[in-house]
Amino acid sequence: GKDFVQFAKAVGVSHPGIDKKVCSGSHAKGGADNTPEKYGVALSSGAKDTAQCSGLHEGKTKKFSDFTEGVGLQDNKNWPTGSYWKSTAIVSGPQNSNATAVAKDLVQELTPEEKTIVA
Repeated sequence: GKDFVQFAKAVGVSHPGIDKKVCSGSHAKGGADNTPEKYGVALSSGAKDTAQCSGLHEGKTKKFSDFTEGVGLQDNKNWPTGSYWKSTAIVSGPQNSNATAVAKDLVQELTPEEKTIVA
C-alpha cells in the first residue's frame, strides 16, 4: 500500500490529467447506500465516505491521489480490498475490489500514450 501511495503522488504531480482519470468513477460503488462523495476510512451512514476505488456516487469528483491518501493505504488499510457503507454496517467489497477497480480504470480510462507513461 505505501508504495502505491508514492506512485499516485508521482502521477498526481507530474501528470494531473492521468490522476483525474483513475479512481474517479462510480463503476465499483457496489451496494453503498450513503451516496459517497469522497474517500475516507471513517465510514458511516452520514459521512458520505467510501474506501472503494471508483465507488463514488457521482463520478469525476475525486482522483487517484485522493483515493490513495483518503482510504489509509499509507497505513496498509483497504488494499487490495476496499469497503463501503451499506444500511447499518461497513461492508467489504469483493476480494481485491480496489486492485481490480484501479486496474480497470488504468486500462479503460487512459489513452495509449497515458498507459505508456504509467508503465
